[in-house]
Amino acid sequence: MFLSTKSLIFLDETMKKQFLIKDILKVSILPLLILLLFLAGYSTYVIKIEHILKPEIKKYLGNVIFTLFTFVIAFWFQRLTGIAITWYARRVAPRTKTCWDEEFIPLVRKGAKITIWIIIFIIVLARWGINISALIATLGVSSLAVALAAQDTIANIIAGFLIMIDRPFRIGDEIKLPSGEKVKVLDIGIRRSKFLNIEDNAIIIVPNLDLSKSKILNYTYGKENKVS
Repeated sequence: MFLSTKSLIFLDETMKKQFLIKDILKVSILPLLILLLFLAGYSTYVIKIEHILKPEIKKYLGNVIFTLFTFVIAFWFQRLTGIAITWYARRVAPRTKTCWDEEFIPLVRKGAKITIWIIIFIIVLARWGINISALIATLGVSSLAVALAAQDTIANIIAGFLIMIDRPFRIGDEIKLPSGEKVKVLDIGIRRSKFLNIEDNAIIIVPNLDLSKSKILNYTYGKENKVS
């Protein structure tokens, strides 16, 4: 007996959920084992050691235990976030009409990791009694100095975002660079983009700022418009 289309769709969705659950369990095994060992050690500490320690030592060990526990939770949450982003990239992004999400996924993955660890470090520093406001102010001044010293890098990053949004060319397109080479787009990076020279198969790497300020000939767009 042949299954109906609805039954096949239901089975496909069920299998996808099962794979997602397996992936979650896979990335959770190590953090959960570490947490169990951590809780066992903490229970032993509370029952047999904590009551004989001096208050200052007890406070210090409490901060150390909190730090370790927080880092384990952050490590676990980071892996779960990676699974969620991977699931979106495999299951949702291919169904959307635009390619923006597929191109921004690597950036979102890196940004999520950085954000998680910044939040964790702020929480841990606050636990240790470090003045977060003063630290943020110091980081703000330092960031301004770094930004002034790295204007070209920041300009290339902004240009990379604009290229991803405006889409003058896509990965796989055949274009003509401002320098005159006819190339195939290999990668649109955050700071630089990579191209394959069609004539001699050489890899050409161009800063995004140069691409955003120059005229680009896109042969692929022309072919698509001719076909349509």
